[in-house]
Amino acid sequence: MALICGAVIVWPVYKEGVIERNAANVCRVRAKQGDAGAQSSLGNMYYHGRGVSQDYAEAVRWFRKAAEQGYAKAQYSLGVSYAQGRGVQQDSAEAVRWYRKAADQGYAMAQYGLGYMYAQGQGAPQDYSKAIYWCRKAAEQGYAKAQSDLGLSYAQGQGVPQDSSEAALWCRKAADQGDATAQYSLGLMYSQGKGVAQDYVQAHVWMSLAASRASGDLRRHCAEGLSFVATKMTTDQIAEAKRLASAWNHSGQP
Repeated sequence: MALICGAVIVWPVYKEGVIERNAANVCRVRAKQGDAGAQSSLGNMYYHGRGVSQDYAEAVRWFRKAAEQGYAKAQYSLGVSYAQGRGVQQDSAEAVRWYRKAADQGYAMAQYGLGYMYAQGQGAPQDYSKAIYWCRKAAEQGYAKAQSDLGLSYAQGQGVPQDSSEAALWCRKAADQGDATAQYSLGLMYSQGKGVAQDYVQAHVWMSLAASRASGDLRRHCAEGLSFVATKMTTDQIAEAKRLASAWNHSGQP
């Protein structure tokens, strides 16, 4: 029985590995023919070790081939490689250069990455106005991390005038996509009545959703927030908040 159970567990893993290796082989053929999309995909396979042995240097080699053809996704991936120092020597200025190439083509993740570099002053002088400019471009394309960061920028008045309503608007957009940071921030806004009408039930809902996705410090902040909010609620309100959170997990709408 143990052998049978073991086979049941191992077989799907083995099958997935075969599929990934076959995909890598097909991708390699197209990549060698100069297909930029295949080169970028092959780079990602090497970066994550899917279908091939993980090899950051080989990932960078394929990213660069596609990036030099103007393929935005590969330009972004090459920028990430430089930012993290994986497969190449860490170089923030090179990361910014490649992010910008992809950002100029409208690639949302690169726009967010470029905004982050400006906000941190990495690879370029710190400039919150430029950080917001690029973050907003990504946020307007629906990129949740950018929406969350833009919301926090409005909440803190960093790079933009402080505006609680705008903060709540952007955090809600990201929260609806399951971004834990935005969900916690939105819950905090409901608990404090900032940018939205004070509503402890909604505060509990969003902090609960965030807690189920968060880790580390954010998870601890969620637990502390939930503990505080619960002291302001009746037993029925807590039950309603839990029902709404469960409904969101099933439908995406609290």
